[in-house]
Amino acid sequence: MKAVVLDEITGANDVVISEVPIPEVRPGWVLVKIKAFGLNHSEKLLRLNEIRADYIQKPVIPGIECVGEIANPSDSGLAVGQKVVALMGGMGRSFNGSYAEYALLPRRIVFPIESDLPWEALGAAPETYFTAWGSLFECLRLTTEDTLLIRGATCALGYAAMQIAKALGCRVVATTHREEKLPLIAQADEALIDDGKLTGKISGVTKALDLVGPKSLRDTLTAVEKGAIVCQTGLLGGVYALNGFDPIKDIPNGVYLTGFFSNYPTQKVIDEIFAFLDDKKLKPKYGKVFDFENVKDAIFSQDNGSIDGKIVVKW
Repeated sequence: MKAVVLDEITGANDVVISEVPIPEVRPGWVLVKIKAFGLNHSEKLLRLNEIRADYIQKPVIPGIECVGEIANPSDSGLAVGQKVVALMGGMGRSFNGSYAEYALLPRRIVFPIESDLPWEALGAAPETYFTAWGSLFECLRLTTEDTLLIRGATCALGYAAMQIAKALGCRVVATTHREEKLPLIAQADEALIDDGKLTGKISGVTKALDLVGPKSLRDTLTAVEKGAIVCQTGLLGGVYALNGFDPIKDIPNGVYLTGFFSNYPTQKVIDEIFAFLDDKKLKPKYGKVFDFENVKDAIFSQDNGSIDGKIVVKW
């Protein structure tokens, strides 16, 4: 089968499509014929840095999510041809992932779905919409009465969160740090340029999804109303830790801070997401679709940031 295989730091120009054996099925694992997968920042980090870590199985096929059909169900109880999504749980790091024709995956991260959406739309959904859903509902406990701030909204996760929140009936305040990207968040009720300081410039925010990360988190905590919940999910700001963070002084009284870690998907949540998409007649948002033979171009577009929204690769 065709696959992208990594064993060292690999820039976009060094990506090649290799021929490797189709994996042999074993108990507790299923073979998925991949139809589409989305590109994620996590995979970029793997290619450009994390691949050197001892805990990464090398060589490894990257890719933390996919959609496809069951090619061999092994002892899973699933059926050949059944439509599934798969994500996380070590995919593309501890074992081979989705940048391939087939993936051998543990049953625990493979979830049957019912959907009439085209494969490229489904390919934009698993990791992005699972993370948006968990951030909004498990962490922020979002309701129709909320005003939601999405900080760093011009990314795939930001678009998904905005789409879900608007479909729910929330008021949405969205930010970007680049003026030319304001049209991309026009769906928001209020679209703002983020110069690093929102405190005193916005009002009425009861829930905040911070996708910029530690670089902006202290300001997000002071920009929201008393009683608000702040969820830090993304790391777009390139700062990965809050050095010297003092929870007593840096979290205002009556404001709540949480974060969402997307490594533990469940069938229940996957079912909820696709039921919501179906009920609200929503189609997962994506920026551009590439055929697998052009996966190098897709990765190059990811590295140079030339595509707004989720990049999807399909077979």
